[in-house]
Amino acid sequence: MSEELPETPETAEEEPIKQRKNGLYPGVSDELAENMKSGWADTELRDLEPIPQAAETAARRAALSARFPGERLVIPAGNLKTRSNDTEYAFRASVEYAYLTGNQTEDGVLVLEPTADGHRATIYLLPRSDRENGEFWLDGQGELWVGRRHSLTEAAKLYGVPASDVRELAGTLREATGPVRVVRGHDAGIEAALTDKVTAERDEELRVFLSEARLVKDDFEIGELQKAVDSTVRGFEDVVKVLDKAEATSERYIEGTFFLRARVEGNDVGYGTIAAAGPHACTLHWVRNDGPVRSGDLLLLDAGVETHTYYTADVTRTLPVSGTYSDIQRKVYDAVYEAQEAGIAAVKPGAKYRDFHDAAQRVLTEKLVEWGLVEGPVERVLELGLQRRWTLHGTGHMLGLDVHDCAAARTETYVDGTLEPGMVLTVEPGLYFQADDLTVPEEYRGIGVRIEDDILVTADGNRNLSAGLPRRSDEVEAWMAGLRG
Repeated sequence: MSEELPETPETAEEEPIKQRKNGLYPGVSDELAENMKSGWADTELRDLEPIPQAAETAARRAALSARFPGERLVIPAGNLKTRSNDTEYAFRASVEYAYLTGNQTEDGVLVLEPTADGHRATIYLLPRSDRENGEFWLDGQGELWVGRRHSLTEAAKLYGVPASDVRELAGTLREATGPVRVVRGHDAGIEAALTDKVTAERDEELRVFLSEARLVKDDFEIGELQKAVDSTVRGFEDVVKVLDKAEATSERYIEGTFFLRARVEGNDVGYGTIAAAGPHACTLHWVRNDGPVRSGDLLLLDAGVETHTYYTADVTRTLPVSGTYSDIQRKVYDAVYEAQEAGIAAVKPGAKYRDFHDAAQRVLTEKLVEWGLVEGPVERVLELGLQRRWTLHGTGHMLGLDVHDCAAARTETYVDGTLEPGMVLTVEPGLYFQADDLTVPEEYRGIGVRIEDDILVTADGNRNLSAGLPRRSDEVEAWMAGLRG
């Protein structure tokens, strides 16, 4: 994070304005600089209401405060990252920062200062672009170039936290005394200011706590996840309607079609869309999406809309491009469906997290033994993990602000933990027969099937958030036929 002011007419006497190489204007006249300072309307927003999740973010900060009494806690949003030359990637605030503030702007930092009875929270942000020194029109991140930022007063109203100028924060942190923890990996400038005050072990404890805090979702989060899933359902419908155009082009038509829905109804896609046709479905994270889409093949579409508050869906359907499964495709698909049914049935409060994985893997293993693709008995295959040649991955993961949410949580609270109401996870068994796998009959080769749904643990069992998309093979065919007229 730079603390230097932009080179503007105010500093021109000491150093000439730094121009972009090959820019068309050689400089700024005194007259133009003076002209640009005035004649602008007051645009301060005075009737702002707090963001919808303000009560939830306050409760999350309170829980964080209670866990680390007497310590200064620093949670950065992160900085812009260069894509190429002078263009940047679209910014996405760190999950920890977004979870605790609801704010999504670059360079932001949440600081919890210890007090006698807890902590005092302050959100540090870049203020409005300065019109007096010309920053708003001369700086590459000025208001006339990238759009208006909220003033600090506006930000305080929106997020329910006092707001201060982030450009002063690094200096303040250098002078700080007492124990400090920071979420690492997002803001090198902030970390440098704290380099002699923090330890990797203590900082990791902070990151782990914030990851585990997200294991159980509050009502706001569950509502956002349902929004993400509902938009994702519509995105899948969009794709089915244009499969003929994808056949005429490539998998990229599918990717682009889903992306349109994500951008119209949400912030973005929650992860790189997997639009895998034919044997590409056997590549777990196929995101090149540059292959052909052929009638007679399967399309494995793994995609999720991310809401404006960063919560993402994660849904997979494996669809027959022609609209009808072949006999061998249906055989494999129905086996995966049966495995998913067993996995979903195992999701309930009090169950071990691993139960849904074990239930789904058992069904898939039984099918592989029944088909003669691996020598039984089933218990031996499971003990040795031999089914993994064709099942490959775990059967699910936590879902939320990250597609693989809560990843820093301790193993004993996540994979070895117990399911509780409010947890949201995916159930996504799959079978993948690689095109070059000589251990299976030729008719299986190149077939990849995954079915994935987003499951909320409820007080009395579970609720499939993505039930709006059919799963059973005959229902999928009828759904596709209806959409394609």
